[in-house]
Amino acid sequence: MLKGKFDKILLAVALAFCVLPLGAQNEAYNSYSPYSMYGIGDISKFGTAYNRSMGGTGIATRDKRNINLLNPAAVTERDTKSFMFDFSVAQGNRYYAQGDMHSSNNTFNLSSVAMSFPICKPLAMYVGLAPYSDVGYKISAWETDPEIIAKTESILNTVQGYGSLTNAFIGAGVNVFKGFSVGGEFDYIFGTLHKDNKFTMASNSYRSISSGYTMHLHALTGKFGMQYEVPMGKNVSAVVGATYKLKANLSGEVDRFEIQTISSINDSTPSPRTFNEKLAKGKVTLAGEMGFGLALKGNDKWTAEVNYSRSDWTSSGLDNTIGFANVGNSVFAASMAQSVRAGFSIVPNRNDIRYYRRRITYRGGAYWDQAYCKIDGLDLNAFGLTFGVTLPVYRLSNGLTLGIDVGQRGSKTGNLIRERYVNFNIGLNIYDIWFLKTRYE
Repeated sequence: MLKGKFDKILLAVALAFCVLPLGAQNEAYNSYSPYSMYGIGDISKFGTAYNRSMGGTGIATRDKRNINLLNPAAVTERDTKSFMFDFSVAQGNRYYAQGDMHSSNNTFNLSSVAMSFPICKPLAMYVGLAPYSDVGYKISAWETDPEIIAKTESILNTVQGYGSLTNAFIGAGVNVFKGFSVGGEFDYIFGTLHKDNKFTMASNSYRSISSGYTMHLHALTGKFGMQYEVPMGKNVSAVVGATYKLKANLSGEVDRFEIQTISSINDSTPSPRTFNEKLAKGKVTLAGEMGFGLALKGNDKWTAEVNYSRSDWTSSGLDNTIGFANVGNSVFAASMAQSVRAGFSIVPNRNDIRYYRRRITYRGGAYWDQAYCKIDGLDLNAFGLTFGVTLPVYRLSNGLTLGIDVGQRGSKTGNLIRERYVNFNIGLNIYDIWFLKTRYE
């Protein structure tokens, strides 16, 4: 009986690992943004397509039909014999503007893969993989200083970066008493980031120079969460949720390299110069994070939720450590990151046997984010709207979630780059009841 179910899960896991960016080692861009050149790159929005279509909320979400990765305590809300698997992907489209210059880019990436299963009646677990941060950019510009050009002729300056940090996680939650649950999560973050800077000289009398950093990084951290659900009236309840993620020391090695090309003056090939530095414990840290959420639930029909999260990166060391800070011409400073998120979901009639559209779950949300860095002293803020639906598939709670995220980050003021984006999220949720004794053979 179970063999067919295991085969389906193993197939889904195999497909997930085929596309998961486990610390990309080549120049494929898992994400693309000029702002990812700073620090550890763009920190990914954690959660499945289900979370993302509700504005990124989930700290106070209790939904027995979907895996909620934003609070470890949420795993206890389930049918006691249910097994769930979630596979989510994201396709991003970005449009950039700075002054009178414009460009665009698109990417495709896995946003999460996770499975959840019960251990005993009050205890359940989950395990999975998700991107933690991504670096992806390539920017070229000609030197415009007339004094420099008069001496060396034209110079093309190109900065490029790629790579990812991946989060492997395992967590568990337990119902302490009716309505109150707690949970914990263990996270291992690992991957490779590559950043380089190249000066290409038009004149053969001068050497072109390429220099940069390759960073092999890893860190151990954890997260704790709680949720408390209180009845508010007939078929209505309120859920209070909170999470706390631990600060983590970033370990690994930073390889700095410098390569010069042959010039017409000196035909000898200069030897590449490389320098290796191990990150001292505590020199660079990943900030901890506090999150709070409040949700209202209307039985099994509707949910509305608001989340707030905050993390302090000012003492992370990112802005004064080689490889993380000295990229590009702008001044990068680690700062306070915070976000406000709100979302809702509603299903007209989950058990309607006549009209399929009434069994569809409709979702929407909005958010405001402040990034963990300042550029030239300016905060880097983003805001957006999300919309989505979950289409029931076959039976039980199997579903296909389709979502869209439309927003903007940065602006044209202060020589920043305005980044507008349209992101599409797709998630497949596999839900099944295991270990039931059959009545008939």
